[in-house]
Amino acid sequence: MTRLIPTEQELHAFIDDRLEPARRAEVQAWLAANPEQAARIEAWRNDARRLRTALAGFSEMPHNPALELGHLRRRLRQRRQQRWATAAVLVLAVGLGGLGGWQARDAALMASVQPMADAVQAHKLFADTPALDVQANDPAQLQAWLGRHFNRVGQLPDLSSYGLRPVGARLLANENGPAALLVFQDGQGQRISLFMRSPGKRFEMPNGQRTDGLLEARYWSHGDYAFAVVSAADDARGEQVRQALGVSL
Repeated sequence: MTRLIPTEQELHAFIDDRLEPARRAEVQAWLAANPEQAARIEAWRNDARRLRTALAGFSEMPHNPALELGHLRRRLRQRRQQRWATAAVLVLAVGLGGLGGWQARDAALMASVQPMADAVQAHKLFADTPALDVQANDPAQLQAWLGRHFNRVGQLPDLSSYGLRPVGARLLANENGPAALLVFQDGQGQRISLFMRSPGKRFEMPNGQRTDGLLEARYWSHGDYAFAVVSAADDARGEQVRQALGVSL
């Protein structure tokens, strides 16, 4: 498996468009599977935009290493860390009251994270592209690929009764381990994907469904994994496919 987890230096290079195209694609895949990290990188990108705007009038000044974006970004990060350290000291000082405040913060964070947001992002990035690690045109091929990367996963059902056949799959990753996007397509080219990953320990994964623009995600947990079926919001087969996969996997 490729080295999907980028270093901090690579993340800065990603923001500054200095990564090789192949590595950039890997970092994009990793961010798609890690929405919290993606939000952090977007905050860095916004810092860079504000810095460029603020320094736009200084192009004729002599070179000053202290004004380079990398140096200024490090200073911003250090200031944020100092503010967090100060906040931590205050929390310790106020004791149980501070503990309640942190619990409220965690509850707010949990409420702001959409269930299986990484499934929707992976579908947007890869479901309609040829960027799949394996091409498969029957369930047995896809099942064999799945078994090489995931333990204790059930049997993929034959979705031909819904007009769907396998297209392929892409291996992804997050902080909890490997993840996968399995893609299916009907005769008209409409695609439905199955995303699976370890549910992780930070947030409990409920069963449910939600709409994200033109897409609908139906998600559930079973055994060692969390699953999501992502389809067009107006595709009536979405719930039927979820039920078929939920029984088998």
